[in-house]
Amino acid sequence: MENLLMLPLVLPVLAAIVSLFAKNSLNFRKVSGVFFTLAQFVVAIMILVKVYRDGIQVLQVGSWAAPFGITLVADMFSAIMLFFAGLIGFTVSVYALGMMDERRLKFHFYLLFNILLLGVNGAFITGDVFNLYVWFEVMLISSFVLVTLGGERKQLEGAVKYVTINMVSSMLFLAAAGLLYGKMGTLNMADLAVKLQNTSSSNLVNSSAMLFFIAFGIKAAVFPFFFWLPASYHTPPVAVTALFAGLLTKVGVYAMIRFFTLFFIPLGGIWKELFLVTGGLTMLIGVFTAASQYDIRRILSFHIISQIGYMIMGLGFFTPLGIAGAIYYMGHNIVAKTNTFMVGGMVSKLKGTFELKSIGGLYKTHPYLALLFVVPAFALAGVPPLSGFFGKFILVKAGFDSHHFLVTAISLFVGLITLFSMIKIWNEGFWKKQPEDAEEVITYQEKKLGFAMIFPSVVLALFSIGMGVAVGFFFDLCMTAAHQLLEPSSYIKAVLGN
Repeated sequence: MENLLMLPLVLPVLAAIVSLFAKNSLNFRKVSGVFFTLAQFVVAIMILVKVYRDGIQVLQVGSWAAPFGITLVADMFSAIMLFFAGLIGFTVSVYALGMMDERRLKFHFYLLFNILLLGVNGAFITGDVFNLYVWFEVMLISSFVLVTLGGERKQLEGAVKYVTINMVSSMLFLAAAGLLYGKMGTLNMADLAVKLQNTSSSNLVNSSAMLFFIAFGIKAAVFPFFFWLPASYHTPPVAVTALFAGLLTKVGVYAMIRFFTLFFIPLGGIWKELFLVTGGLTMLIGVFTAASQYDIRRILSFHIISQIGYMIMGLGFFTPLGIAGAIYYMGHNIVAKTNTFMVGGMVSKLKGTFELKSIGGLYKTHPYLALLFVVPAFALAGVPPLSGFFGKFILVKAGFDSHHFLVTAISLFVGLITLFSMIKIWNEGFWKKQPEDAEEVITYQEKKLGFAMIFPSVVLALFSIGMGVAVGFFFDLCMTAAHQLLEPSSYIKAVLGN
């Protein structure tokens, strides 16, 4: 059963190979692409159940014991993130059937899609710093090609900004890993945790921590490293953007929570205060910039930044409730954010544009689409009983309990501005009348929405509702993950043995 941890890596590779060799049959590539993402989702559920029942799962690849071999680890935090990656991988792969044009599908979309999922899965279960760097590079290469898929000029402009800043992030990551290895002689995470606990803090360790903070901050798009995200996320096909919006920034947040709970914050220093300040500024800058936009994708892109601030704030609290709130909020945001981009894509399919000033009247003509937008939008805004309400409630309680009143008040204020932005999209796109002089819409022939586009959005909407209705179950999983992160002895013992 330990070999179960290999499947999140093996299945995407198999999917890529099948897609590569089935180049003459587009239908087979579509079917196999969806099948393998469904298989990854099922495996992710199995791993989550296994970790819930039996505790942390470890696989020493090739039977080389840690810290010398490659270690795969699934604690509750990893298992939760694998689960959401599987859910988003499956739903977006179905959505792409209806949203992606045939030219892009023929250009090995599902091959690249699965390579990206390989990088995401690998990042979540690796127990080694250098292998995390490798998985980051796998994500960077595959996402760069996905951004440019189609070869339009605006895509290439967005891709250049995307890859340039992410390469800077990779170089910082590599430099930080090198410094840490030079000081400690190991890159196994559990082994590092032990050795860092038994050494006095030094300038070299603090330098590594700062480089990791910047590298992961760029990946997560926190203040002030976020500018690459809105400059590139509005350019690729919306199925690609939905995948990026749901997962990629969360990998940066995941790495930040993993490293700073395991290594750096327990050593002392200003890290908790830095996370609180960064989280507060990320929330404010993101939400105010989003409120000033009129392009659906730009509004939602800036809201990705704003919502990341909540997760960073939870890390800054550094209490079990704060970390649990951050993890719950990550899961909620992955689902709701992906779904808002999916609905935005369907609006564009109907109207030929993402520009709110050029569209309207969708509530009258497509009421079910209006409902599909309301659920994730209100979840993001924190309206009860949807998932976002409980995510914010847990974080706010953690903030008041730990006496961090200012940043907690900022998070409440940001929730109100988020609600304003979502109502703005609703009012402009769904409620107001269709502008008669909108040139983009007049010259565009409306297209029908197929089952492949609507079904994934329905699944994610039901999941947002389900996370609110069954909040106790999800909260228990997140609290288990938080306790494992804040008391890493069980993680270290599982990897290194007694």
